[in-house]
Amino acid sequence: MIERTLRFPGPAAPGHTLAPQRRGPGDPCFRIDGDGAIWRTSLQASGPVTARISRVDTHAVGCQAWGAGAEEFTEALPALLGADDDATGFIPSHPRIAAAAARVPHLRIGRTGRVLEALIPAVLEQRVPGVDAFRSWRLLVTTFGTPAPGPAPDGMRVPPSAQAWRAVPSWEFHRANVDPGRARTLIGCATRAESLERLAGRPASEAREALTSLPAVGVWTAAETAQRAFGDADALSVGDYHLSAMIGWTLLGHPIDDPAMVDLLAPMRPHRYRAVRLLEISGLGYLPRRGPRLRVQDIRCH
Repeated sequence: MIERTLRFPGPAAPGHTLAPQRRGPGDPCFRIDGDGAIWRTSLQASGPVTARISRVDTHAVGCQAWGAGAEEFTEALPALLGADDDATGFIPSHPRIAAAAARVPHLRIGRTGRVLEALIPAVLEQRVPGVDAFRSWRLLVTTFGTPAPGPAPDGMRVPPSAQAWRAVPSWEFHRANVDPGRARTLIGCATRAESLERLAGRPASEAREALTSLPAVGVWTAAETAQRAFGDADALSVGDYHLSAMIGWTLLGHPIDDPAMVDLLAPMRPHRYRAVRLLEISGLGYLPRRGPRLRVQDIRCH
């Protein structure tokens, strides 16, 4: 086991920083135990790792890590917890965003540096309700991932390797309710894993743009990946089913479409995703509970 403690200049909030890494309440790679500690698994270049991350006092976060990838994981812990997140130039363009920033003054956007681990779930979430994508992720990782090292909670798994993703049979994707289009995209991404991981060393905006050159990886998928893997504070999820409506209702009092959202948040560059996260976690983001929802399409009976 390897241990590391990080001290921050302001209050530490690992729960806020790490929340986007969780793919639904049943994510086999992310658990929260009774005392609020976060358990996370990952497949590092050096091997699998299980980590337990918790706040040890107001300004400090502790991490215990097990497995062959433990040293690599703890070395990257500052980036994961947003220690190098740079909010320079962030000036809220709307009173509601300013109020959100006042409620959450120490938001930090972290980055994993693990591109495929962020990209695969984003592909699974393309054009389907979150609940369906989370189920697909849970089934596939449980089946093709590996046991979590160390004293991980029951049921935790390490995400599959690129090789394992490439070897998933078509019927297993079907069983997980993943249509052939998303399955092809996923396997294509896994085939390019080596070059994709190198994107983590490039500027975030440049790396995000490079992701869109992949077949069937558009602006939304690239943004969702960049937020998590690169800590891209400007990665706006254009094309999200709910985001533009939430931004419209919160800032203007009525829903808007994607082009209007892009125009409205333009003054927030290069911190548009930061503004969205602040609205989400502050509780000030507003979206009425009405209107159509994406319907879960069960392809398994076809």
